[in-house]
Amino acid sequence: MGDIATITVFTLLIACASTLMILPFGIAAGWLLAHRRFWGKSAVETVLALPLVIPPVATGLILLKLFGRRSPLGMLLSEKLGIEVIFTWKAVLLATAVMSFPLLVRSARVAFEEVDPRLEKVARTLGAGPWRVFFTISLPLARRGVVAGALLSFARALGEFGATVMVAGYFVGETATLSLGIYHLVQLGRDDEALVLLGISVALAYAAVFTSEQLIRRARNRS
Repeated sequence: MGDIATITVFTLLIACASTLMILPFGIAAGWLLAHRRFWGKSAVETVLALPLVIPPVATGLILLKLFGRRSPLGMLLSEKLGIEVIFTWKAVLLATAVMSFPLLVRSARVAFEEVDPRLEKVARTLGAGPWRVFFTISLPLARRGVVAGALLSFARALGEFGATVMVAGYFVGETATLSLGIYHLVQLGRDDEALVLLGISVALAYAAVFTSEQLIRRARNRS
């Protein structure tokens, strides 16, 4: 049971850290896609959505090539900054962040699109600057959709497997998450322990998705 507790706590910490890490970037990307027109917007939208549609192991391979010790970026991080990414908890954090980011962006974009633009225009005519309009009008009115997206991203991070196993491997206390633990225990024939992890995964994901759906429903009712 010690390993199960370690894996569960580690997964929750990684999912929380991943969600907090992508939150400002997801909000910014969602707002830009909802309110701005720029050259290459369709290409940017497509790139941001790619982790949702390509195989997770393919995303993991991309990350492995980008952050591996033989890559320019990996060599820079390792030799100049002393930061090892691959097969560490940082790789788990990176993989879960990349895989869950598109869900946050899509939810944030929809939330910002549903904000009445007349309210933002009125605020600007009264002298409010862009940042003040964003923090006092746009973000508060879109908050339920943004939080719902963050919860979906959290749930996605809880269940991430393909990209994580490619860049982090399975080391209890270092990189082992719930999904990796289930796979590893089934491979060892320890199905009873795998079922415990399965139950924990389902309970956590259900709570996150249920809360997200409630927030989305309230946001729709408000609009």
